[in-house]
Amino acid sequence: MNGKKIILGVTGSIAAYKAACLIRALMNKGAEVQVVITPAGKEFITPLTLATLSRKPVISEFFSNRDGTWNSHVELGLWADAMVIAPATASTIGKMANGIADNMLVTTYLSCKAPVFVSPAMDLDMYAHASTRQNLDRLRSFGNHIIEPASGFLASGLEGKGRMAEPDDIVKVLDDFFAKEKTLQKKNILITAGPTYEKIDPVRFIGNYSSGKMGFALAEACAKRGAEVALIAGPVAVEALHPAIRRIDVESADEMYEAAVSRFGDCDIAILCAAVADYKPQSQSTVKIRKESEGDMTLQLVGNKDIAATLGGMKQPHQKLVGFALETEDGLMNAKQKLQRKNLDLIALNTLKDEGAGFRHDTNKVTLIDKSGTQTVIPLKSKSEVAEEIVDYLINIIYACK
Repeated sequence: MNGKKIILGVTGSIAAYKAACLIRALMNKGAEVQVVITPAGKEFITPLTLATLSRKPVISEFFSNRDGTWNSHVELGLWADAMVIAPATASTIGKMANGIADNMLVTTYLSCKAPVFVSPAMDLDMYAHASTRQNLDRLRSFGNHIIEPASGFLASGLEGKGRMAEPDDIVKVLDDFFAKEKTLQKKNILITAGPTYEKIDPVRFIGNYSSGKMGFALAEACAKRGAEVALIAGPVAVEALHPAIRRIDVESADEMYEAAVSRFGDCDIAILCAAVADYKPQSQSTVKIRKESEGDMTLQLVGNKDIAATLGGMKQPHQKLVGFALETEDGLMNAKQKLQRKNLDLIALNTLKDEGAGFRHDTNKVTLIDKSGTQTVIPLKSKSEVAEEIVDYLINIIYACK
């Protein structure tokens, strides 16, 4: 963590006293800490204490003086290597989840380009409330890291889950995160994401329900580890955020095939997450087909080129190839056969039978199967968390082969 720039957000919780210890622990690791505190936070711990420990003036208001100077949340967001909100109250979590930028802390959060870590602190009933759970799930879906609170005695006198994690535990989470940061440095990774559309005529197509969220989450996870990512995306509304991601937009399976095959030779790892259409119309009309003149229509379908099989045949010893299998029945058997048939190193199986998994969800549940037949279940989590675990597993495979 030496040399890392950390924004520490402090909110109005009795656990704000722990922020003093957290600053000291971060600075002992060599980090530079800038505190941003909410107005309510100043009722629990003084800015003087935090400024003395961090050796920087504490930021709380947009305008510190009446001389025209102001605190730029944009510059703060660009400056940081990470932002930590500890303690994070239910109020601040709700504002972050819904973009309510009515104070310097939330505005800085919305401007922050760096990873964000949230350490909740509140009474057990507040933490367990459905609105808090929903807001935390939403933050996870944005790619934020939630540092789970501990159970124990609370300021209310009750006992339960809601205690802010201890400063040393928060520092360990950051340490582990930054230790992973460069594990894919100098690696070129190719990722396919989203559906393909196979035209029938200029206004109709054959497609599927893929949103592209899983593939984009994998691209972000790889880029955060230091990789250069070529993301071949079908028609989706998702945005790639990390500057190390180069997006290549395609529409049809043929276009995705050409883009993937032409770039595969330059990559170290390919992750084929796209839901590529297996079939396309044998012929495409250049004008809109009209029901009034054509009546019933019969489509003659032909098979699309198999991207995974082609890349599996091209794969060199230094390259790794990861595939996905979305199944409705006999999932394990079908996934294992696909792994062997297409010369994959790892396959991620998910099934539409698992609630919250697969298409059009912000969450996913997968079973990873490697070439040895080892199966590892990643339980239902946000797609960004699932992506992190898949990348962790892939890194273990890479370094085990060295």
